[in-house]
Amino acid sequence: IYFQKYEKGIAVSPLEVIGKTNKRGTTIQFLADPESVQETTIYKFDNLKERMQQLSFLNKGLKLNIADKRYEKETFFNFCHEKGLQDYLNFINTSHKQTPFHEIFYLEKESQKLAFEIVFEYTTKIRPHKKDAQGNEIEEKEGKDAIPNYTQSQKIFSFVNNIPTHEGGTHEEGFKLALNRVISKYAKEFNLLKKDEHLLSEDILEGITAIISLKHQDPQFEGQTKAKLANTEVRQITSQLFGEFLEKYLLEHPQDSRKIIDKCLLSANARLAAKRAREVVRNKPLDSLGFASKLADCRSKDPHISELYIVEGDSAGGSAKQGRDSRFQAILPLRGKVLNVEKSLDAKILTNKEIKSLIQAIGAGINIGKGKDFNMDKIRYHKIIIMTDADVDGAHIRTLLLTFFFRHFRKLIEKGYIYFARPPLYKYQKGKGAPKYFYDEKAKQTFATKNNLKDGFQRYKGLGEMNPNQL
Repeated sequence: IYFQKYEKGIAVSPLEVIGKTNKRGTTIQFLADPESVQETTIYKFDNLKERMQQLSFLNKGLKLNIADKRYEKETFFNFCHEKGLQDYLNFINTSHKQTPFHEIFYLEKESQKLAFEIVFEYTTKIRPHKKDAQGNEIEEKEGKDAIPNYTQSQKIFSFVNNIPTHEGGTHEEGFKLALNRVISKYAKEFNLLKKDEHLLSEDILEGITAIISLKHQDPQFEGQTKAKLANTEVRQITSQLFGEFLEKYLLEHPQDSRKIIDKCLLSANARLAAKRAREVVRNKPLDSLGFASKLADCRSKDPHISELYIVEGDSAGGSAKQGRDSRFQAILPLRGKVLNVEKSLDAKILTNKEIKSLIQAIGAGINIGKGKDFNMDKIRYHKIIIMTDADVDGAHIRTLLLTFFFRHFRKLIEKGYIYFARPPLYKYQKGKGAPKYFYDEKAKQTFATKNNLKDGFQRYKGLGEMNPNQL
């Protein structure tokens, strides 16, 4: 057993023999240098555990143990993954609730100064079948205007010498170049595309989960963070070797190949449907889309003082219209269920009536997909108030609306233009005295206990129950 001590990366003791063993491995004991580590020297076990697990995925067959002995009850984990990146891919897809629909593609190659492993799968989230009132499955619309009600995104994880390259680099570029080239070529050669159909890079990458692990003797990085690989030769080598192997894979797995091409075509159709929907929303005036009557606009054209209230349903909208100051307050009632944009494709978002109402009322376009046509200078209101009911359903709708703004109108949040109204859940009034309002169950219960009250509280089921004066 050999032992040596280092300080600041420099050996401060000779290499010593301190015993004998039949085992193989390395034990490192270290303390953070308080001169260079300024923020904290307290180790977060969960972060270290995740890194150990990641390293075990990146180095197949390597056994890694981690123990936290700082507390009375010791915490211990050991990691070993015989299939390495293939196990990592399964772990990622399971974590994201993604379902692969073909066998794992795996490649391990060495060339000149580098060696790399590549693994990928195309995945989907299977959507539930829609059913009618009798429980029968409804046949869904197909064709160029069919809009799936699930969303996909690419998940590509790359590493160089076990270091995560979050910003990608030439190894990722080589992978994407080969993937786009080979799949497009295969689809054309086997007549899987119509004459007017073309696959873009975004169509081919959508729904993929991939891991690229590169070992390089002399890696060059952009910047100090080592987050992006810069070696130019890596792009060509990766593209060539991966491309050759991928061509062979597609020819040897015709059923999987067809599934992958069908997935790419589905993505292309969704992209085109989103483009058509975006053009409709952008180019048509408010009146022509059929919901101008829903928006009770304010008289002011000055966005600095204008306010837009988003309310649930026509009943709340009616009371709000009567209770507002029409000089600067506009009311937009939303009908039906608000779409969860986190789980929806761009085309489905842009064809949703309530979403179109919001986009048109705000008047500044939208950031979605490749169409980044949002323009802050065209905002019609500098206060957009989400005014939903005080119950659980109202909170859910508020969350869905905030998700929509966060994903596609984030600048409105950053500028401080998005507000929540706080409607009361309970009202208490004794005789002709001033009413008291309570915004949650706890506040109402505290008041009732303090004043020894058992009844006399009015519970608001929704904003529609409040008269204009109360609003």
